[in-house]
Parts: sequence; structure tokens; C-alpha cells
Amino acid sequence: MDATDESFYVDVLERSHERPVVVDFWAEWCGPCKTLAPVLEREVAERPGLELVKVDVDANQALADHYAIRSIPAVKAFRNGQVVAELTGAQSAPVVASFLDGLLGPSAGERLLEELRECGGYEDVVAALEAGDHERTLSLLLERAATAEPSARDEIRRFMVAVFEELGQDHPLSSAYRRRLASTLY
Repeated sequence: MDATDESFYVDVLERSHERPVVVDFWAEWCGPCKTLAPVLEREVAERPGLELVKVDVDANQALADHYAIRSIPAVKAFRNGQVVAELTGAQSAPVVASFLDGLLGPSAGERLLEELRECGGYEDVVAALEAGDHERTLSLLLERAATAEPSARDEIRRFMVAVFEELGQDHPLSSAYRRRLASTLY
């Protein structure tokens, strides 16, 4: 499916709440784009849980600017409306397959929720995650990091990094709490 500046919100962002959407940013004149395209199409076709959308960067410059496309081919994976993984350049089939396989299965947030339930003692964090309140989740974890023993800080840092991954690295909460976490730990 091809997306445009006008259709991207529905074709990619809304759809990514239902399943991971892989976006191939390309251009007609780009040789490496033509090399990657059949590999990407074949590998996505082998994974029914994924959807592939193509964006011509020459025809949709607003999208290219918004997602800071500086070189092509550029592939961005979206989950829950956020970029969760990226791949740049013409890549081999095994590299593309590994990239795509990483998008299947539970998200970072789902894995984190399961881990927090198993280790116990994080009921308030679990409740915030289940409610979709990522800011409260990060705030609670940061409070714990500030008072935790050095041995427990790495685990809390890992939990916060999983939330950043779930939100997307460019999400405002990820940026703000990444800085706060660094100040707290170092």
C-alpha cells in the first residue's frame, strides 16, 4: 500500500494500534531502494502479523521532513502510533528478517508488564501501566531509582528503558525521563 501526506495518519498511525506497520521511505531514482524493496516485500509477506506501507519521499516531502529522513532507503516500524524500530540502507534478507521478527510478539511494554507482575513489589507501577498512564509509570520508577540500593538501580533503569522503547525514543516523555533518569543515576 502507498501512503501520502494526506493518508499517512490513517494508513500508518491509526493502523499501528492494531498491528505493527513497516514504512519504506523510498524514491524512484534510488538504486538501493530498488534493491531493498523486493526483499522487504517478500519478508513482510512471510509475516502475516505485519503490514507494509510505502512512502515516496519526493512526492511526500512533509512526511520525509517530519520523520527526519536524511538518506534512503529508510525503513521505520510503527507500533501504537510511534516509531519503535528503524533500518537504513539496502540490507540483506537475513538482516531484514531479523528486523521484522523483532516486531512480532509482545511489545516492550507487554513484556515489561509481565516481568513486573512476576517479580512482585511493583503493584503501583503495574496499575499505572495497565491504565496506560506512562507518565505515572515513569514517575514511580524514577522515585524508586532515587532511593534504591545500587544493586536494584540497574533493574529499575532497565524497566524505564522498556517504557521508553514502548513509547518510542522520540516521545516527549521518553526524552524528559531519560534525562531525569541519567541525573538520578549518575
